[in-house]
Amino acid sequence: MYIKEISIGNIKIKNNIFLAPMAGFADRAFRKICADYGAGLVYTEMVSAKGIVYNDEKTLELVKCDIFNMPRVVQIFGSEPDIISQAIQKIDDYADIIDINMGCPVPKIVNNGEGSALLKNPELVGEIVKAAVKATNKPITVKIRKGFDDFSINCVEIAKIAEMNGAKAITIHGRTRKDFYTGTCDLDCIKSVKEAVSISVIGNGDVVDYESFKRMIDYTGVDAVMIGRGSLGKPWIFKEIIDKENNSELFNISKKEILEKILEQYNLEIEQKGEYVAVREMRKHICCYVKGMSKNSELKNTINTRDNAKEVFEILKEYMN
Repeated sequence: MYIKEISIGNIKIKNNIFLAPMAGFADRAFRKICADYGAGLVYTEMVSAKGIVYNDEKTLELVKCDIFNMPRVVQIFGSEPDIISQAIQKIDDYADIIDINMGCPVPKIVNNGEGSALLKNPELVGEIVKAAVKATNKPITVKIRKGFDDFSINCVEIAKIAEMNGAKAITIHGRTRKDFYTGTCDLDCIKSVKEAVSISVIGNGDVVDYESFKRMIDYTGVDAVMIGRGSLGKPWIFKEIIDKENNSELFNISKKEILEKILEQYNLEIEQKGEYVAVREMRKHICCYVKGMSKNSELKNTINTRDNAKEVFEILKEYMN
């Protein structure tokens, strides 16, 4: 059996299939959809530690976790141990697990010395993890990449440093920062991390179905698998994997059900962010949901010019008929 209950620190988790903390996508509405389909953990979008400390309203909104009958995970990013510590103390009541991002490849994050830029400074990684662990009794976890580039593959070193300073789990994406999301996920580096540490290891990269989920575990021995882009437009991937594991009849979603799921997410977005923001936020999600469907380019061009939710609903209903 590949699907199992696991623990991170003292936190028990119902299964080992997690939703990645995707900035701009894994908001509260999308997390709820994925949780409903059986994800074991759903992470918040990446949240700025400085934004938390300085009481930025938009940042604090990102920290909010609805209760989905699972532990709450907040992912933060930053490069200053003291700021990380202060941020964790401020959000302690919002989270059961706090994850520190050390893998984001986005230029504006990296150029500020945060995200995957931290992979170039192992000593600072240790200081950040140590400060985070001292700031809370909640489990601290860390998300990293294979390395910064092909000339600095140091995921094993970083994982050992994180463990030594008190981290309870490591998520490893099998690409370098330079790779972004191109090429193929390197399972060998994930396997090396798993073999090097005794804490839980979560494998991330190129998991898009049950076969790739199983391959990740078979090859690397990881304790859990994190799904990012494979869930976009397909949040039922978690149910598909669970059904396949249980030899159930494979979940086969109809166009009608896809429409219902889009509208459910749309309404959650409106409830949480208001119609103006929701209409714009949902455009990218709808593009993912209809990927591969006939005449999807025409649909995307149409909805991307509409500002009224009711009008978009009618366009979607007509398209899905």
